[in-house]
Amino acid sequence: MQTFEGVVVKTTGNIITVQTGKERILCRIKGSFRIKDINSTNPVAVGDYVKYYFENDDALITELLDRKNYIVRKSKKLSKQVHILASNIDHAYLVATPVLPRTSTGFIDRFLATAEAYSIKASIIFTKADIYDKDILNYVNELKNLYSGIGYSVYVVSSHVSDSLSPLKAQLKDKINLFTGHSGVGKSSLINVLIPGLNLKVTPISEQHLTGKHSTTFAEMHQLPEGGFIIDTPGIREFGTYDFNKNDVTHYFPEFFRLLPHCKFNNCIHVNESGCAVLAALEHGEVSPSRYHNYLSILNNEDIFR
Repeated sequence: MQTFEGVVVKTTGNIITVQTGKERILCRIKGSFRIKDINSTNPVAVGDYVKYYFENDDALITELLDRKNYIVRKSKKLSKQVHILASNIDHAYLVATPVLPRTSTGFIDRFLATAEAYSIKASIIFTKADIYDKDILNYVNELKNLYSGIGYSVYVVSSHVSDSLSPLKAQLKDKINLFTGHSGVGKSSLINVLIPGLNLKVTPISEQHLTGKHSTTFAEMHQLPEGGFIIDTPGIREFGTYDFNKNDVTHYFPEFFRLLPHCKFNNCIHVNESGCAVLAALEHGEVSPSRYHNYLSILNNEDIFR
C-alpha cells in the first residue's frame, strides 16, 4: 500500500483537505484512527502533517505525524474535551476590538496564558483603528502600553489604512501564523487586505446585539504573497483554558513569573501568602489589577470568558 504525506490546510466536518506539493486532496479519517486516545473534538487540525493512502476512490488519513506544538481551548459544550485551533504554529495572533464587538481583557489574558502554556509566541492585533474616537483610542493605547510592557507585540491597524499594516506584514513573513478572535472583529477583512484576491466572506455585526456573525465557518490555511501562511479560524465566543495546574498558572503570566524568585515561598500562587512579591507589586501599582483579576479567574477555573 502506497502512502503519501501532506499538510492539513482545511477542515470542514468529516472532510479534511490535505496539500501535497501543489495538489490538494480531499480526505477522510480512517475509522480506526478515530478511536485513538486524543482528548479533543477534532483529532486532526489545520497545520497537522499526516499520512494518507487511496482506497478505491477515497483518500484516507491513517497517521498523524508528530506535532511541533498546538494550541487548544476548552470546548464549552463538551467541557471534558478540548478543541485544537491549529498545530505547528510559529506565532499566534489574537485579533481584537475595543468595541463592536468588545474583546474583554479576560478573553485576551486567557488567550495569552494558553499560548504561554503551549510555548507559542503570541501577539495582539487591535483592528478597526479608523473608527476609534478619542476615548477609545486612549483605551487602546492603555492596553497597548500594558501588554507591550509585559513583552507582547501589539499592533493597532485598520484594513482601510495600508500604512498601518506594514509592521505586521514584516512579522508575518515566512511564518505559520494563527489568527483567532471573536466574530465581527474584522479578521476576514484584515486577511483579505493581507492576501489580495482571497476575497473571504465578510459579514456585518448584529445591530441588535453588537456582536459578530460567523463569516468564517471552518479553519483554513492561506498563503501570504510575501511568504508564509495565515491559519484563519472561525470566530469564537469564549476562550476557556483547559487543565491548568494551579501551581503552573503563574508561569503563564510573564510579569508574575519574573517576580516569583522574590516571593518568600517558591510555590507561592500569589493569593494570600505572606512575603508575596506579586501582591506587593500589585499594592504599589506595579502589576495590572485587570491582569491580576484575570489570573485569579483562571486560577479558580471560573468559566468567565467574555
